[in-house]
Amino acid sequence: MKIIIILLLFFISACSQVDYKNHDAVSDSNVISSSVKASQAMVVTANPLASRAGAKIIRQGGSAVDAAIAIEAVLSLVEPQSSGLGGGGFMTYFDNKTKQVSVYDGREIAPANVNPNLFIKENGEPFGFIEAKNSGLSIGVPGMVSLLQLAHEDHGKLTWSENFNQAKTLAVEGFAISPRLHESLLRFKTLIPQKLSDGPVDAFQYFYAGDGEAYPVGHILKNSAYAKALDLIANDPHAFYHGEIANEIIQQVIIEPRAGSMQKTDLSNYAARREQALCTTFREKTLCGPPPPSSWIAVAMTMNILERLPMPSTGSSGDVNNWRLFTEAQRLAYIDRDQYIADPNFIDVPILGMLNDEYLDQRAALISLEKVNNEISWGDPWAFQELSASVQQNGVDSTVDAAGTTHFVVVDLEGNVVSLTASVESFFGSTRMAAGMFLNNQLTDYSFRSHDRDGNLIANSVAAGKRPRSSMSPTIVLDENGEFLMATGSPGGNSIIAYTAKTLVGVLDWNLSPQNAIELPNVIARPDKVSVEKTRASDVLISGLNSFGYQVDESNNENSGLSIILKDSEGNLVGGVDSRREGTIEMINLAN
Repeated sequence: MKIIIILLLFFISACSQVDYKNHDAVSDSNVISSSVKASQAMVVTANPLASRAGAKIIRQGGSAVDAAIAIEAVLSLVEPQSSGLGGGGFMTYFDNKTKQVSVYDGREIAPANVNPNLFIKENGEPFGFIEAKNSGLSIGVPGMVSLLQLAHEDHGKLTWSENFNQAKTLAVEGFAISPRLHESLLRFKTLIPQKLSDGPVDAFQYFYAGDGEAYPVGHILKNSAYAKALDLIANDPHAFYHGEIANEIIQQVIIEPRAGSMQKTDLSNYAARREQALCTTFREKTLCGPPPPSSWIAVAMTMNILERLPMPSTGSSGDVNNWRLFTEAQRLAYIDRDQYIADPNFIDVPILGMLNDEYLDQRAALISLEKVNNEISWGDPWAFQELSASVQQNGVDSTVDAAGTTHFVVVDLEGNVVSLTASVESFFGSTRMAAGMFLNNQLTDYSFRSHDRDGNLIANSVAAGKRPRSSMSPTIVLDENGEFLMATGSPGGNSIIAYTAKTLVGVLDWNLSPQNAIELPNVIARPDKVSVEKTRASDVLISGLNSFGYQVDESNNENSGLSIILKDSEGNLVGGVDSRREGTIEMINLAN
């Protein structure tokens, strides 16, 4: 299929100049809202300081991976509510020389001494989410530094240490608090511990003045502890998992209330993984993303089911019927994902069955073009598993997904591509800080209960050394010739699956530009509920989905943070960035 690209050219001074003292300069209405084009390299992130850092590395001769290191080091400082070096993530990488797609898995793991009833109180009931989140119990062994180190060993061009210089400068000299960070401080103030009986108060002291008020937009915030940590990490990446930084992490984990069990050996034994990408086809394109415990397979299933349904009408995003097909495909993918996806090192996952052609035919056949199918349940992909495996009866999932993540994409001057989703899980992670960084609360990504009502083990239950299931779905698309076509992904808890699939449908099926695909309303179709982004959805779309049989939840909380780079038919890079956040696009054309 020929992809029609709408290119809207404009001056991009906003990409290189950021004034957070003037709130209007970076308000949602002024963030880049049109696709932009570059012929050589591009960086798209959710924060202008991070976009600038990545672009500077590319201009210095760095690779896409070098840029990713610089970006994440900056985001850890300026967007700590979403991601950081105290968290983890997944990187999908395209090597332009070999035309191969690989994955770097930096997902956190549960400590060796973790209890399967980690989040169950003495009375047998689970902790409330905030109780569990704001605790040492929730902190998984961080994987981001190890991920970046492993990717750098494979694909770095600059020295490891060079990639931390910009973050160190910002930590020492200070950075201006952005509108989005300030809004988070206002929104979550009462959920950040303010007295020791609720947990460490470092975060509150860091972000709020003596009178308890959040620092305003434009306030210059410095972080000498993070600058010191960056010096140690830049000198030796292993320093994160040993010595002074590791000691600080453990000290934070074991503080009451709800102390965790992480030990120094948990940190010293951690190692990120290089994996073969999970890939599938869609309309002669190749879609690739991380294997489990990532939930990217649900993105793949959504697209594969759509391919088996009638072709979308020429009405594109304006035709409610196109949205209905997209919605029904999502519902089937989500329900299978919830039932089967977990860490494959601990539980058999029917990956081959879930992507088997006959199985997908069977699932697509459940979709009616006339009305919603209210009788759907998870399927039986084990019957289509091509390799022998021990078929197990998984318990009904009870995992709660929270949204506190970032996503960015990079194409370097040699055509190599990074699509990286990183997270501390929920807002400000566990709210506990070590070495100037926020520590994740990724262990709340497990099901709090280990068994369902019938006594069946839930796939995503807690276990020592296990990686919790993730919704992070950094995606790379190759064209019919195996060349890079598109990179996309988003934050947003388990809505990431829907957000990411929306951009694939928008660009590949509805012939939209990356920016127009991002600006489409977010529609998330979980098995029991369809949420529609109220502020962007038309009355026609909402009424059309209701008339199909859904009880539509008109939501104000579908806050994606999509970043896209697309290569057009002329070989130019076309970027898109989510106006729901503060992202910017940096174009690198060295000849100019």
